[in-house]
Amino acid sequence: MPRGPRHHLKRVDAPSKWMLDKLGGTFAPRPTEGSHGLRESIPLLLILREKLNYALNATEVTKILMANFVEVDAKVRTNPKYPAGFQDVITIPKTGESYRVLFDIKGRFQLHKVNEKEAQYKLCKVVQKYTGRNNTPFLRTHDNRVIRYPDPAAKIDDTIKVNLRTGKMSTIVRFKEGNLCMITGGRNTGRIGVIESREPHPGSYEIVHVRDTAGNDFTTRRENIFVIGHEKTAMISLPAMNGVRMTTLEDRKRKLKNLKRQKRGH
Repeated sequence: MPRGPRHHLKRVDAPSKWMLDKLGGTFAPRPTEGSHGLRESIPLLLILREKLNYALNATEVTKILMANFVEVDAKVRTNPKYPAGFQDVITIPKTGESYRVLFDIKGRFQLHKVNEKEAQYKLCKVVQKYTGRNNTPFLRTHDNRVIRYPDPAAKIDDTIKVNLRTGKMSTIVRFKEGNLCMITGGRNTGRIGVIESREPHPGSYEIVHVRDTAGNDFTTRRENIFVIGHEKTAMISLPAMNGVRMTTLEDRKRKLKNLKRQKRGH
C-alpha cells in the first residue's frame, strides 16, 4: 500500500450525490481538504462544468476561477477542487447570480438560486463548544467555522444565522420539537419536515421523529437533523417540492404530466 495521503479518486468510487456518469473517464476530481469532508462536499470544478454548464472542460474552469469570477461564502476561491458543501453560498458577481448548495429530495447536491439579500447569510449548525486560552469561549459549526465569544444561549445542534460579510452570528434556532428541519444524512437526505418527538437511547443513537407537509412520518438519527426555521417558517428559501419525497408512482405521474405540458407548449 502506498504511504501518505491519497490525491486521486476513481470515478466509480465518487459519491453518488455528485451524479457522475461511469463512462466519463477513469478519475474524478478529488476535493481538497477544507471546510467540508470528502463525501459531504462537491468540488467547484463539477459545479461550474456539470451543474451550471459554464465550462466544457477543466481547463476552462481553471481560467474562470483564476479570473476571480467565483466567490464561495463571500470569499474568492481559485482552487478548482475547493470543497463546497451544504448551505454554502456560491456567487458569480459578473452575472449577478447566487446559489445555495442544498440537497434534493433524493439526497443529491442541488444548486438553489437565491436573491441578493438571501445570499448575504447562511445557516450553520453548532457541532462543538469549548474554551480556549485565557478562558476564551469558542464555537465551531458544521462547516468548520470558528466563532469567538459566541452567544452563550447557542447550544450544540442548534442552528445560527451567520452574516457572510462580517462573520458574526445573529439569530439562534433551537433544536427542539415543533421546529422545521432538513435531513442531511442517511436514507432520508433532502427531506424537510417538522420535528415531532425525540427518542433517546442511552449508549446508542438518539432517534428523531419527523413529519413533512404531506403528513408522512419518518425517523432519522439526531446527527442528521439540521434545523432551518422556527416552527413551520423556514429562514431560507426552499427548492421545489418543499422536501416532500414522492413514491415511485407519484413521481411517474408527475413526470408524465410535465411531458404533456411541454408537448402542448411546442
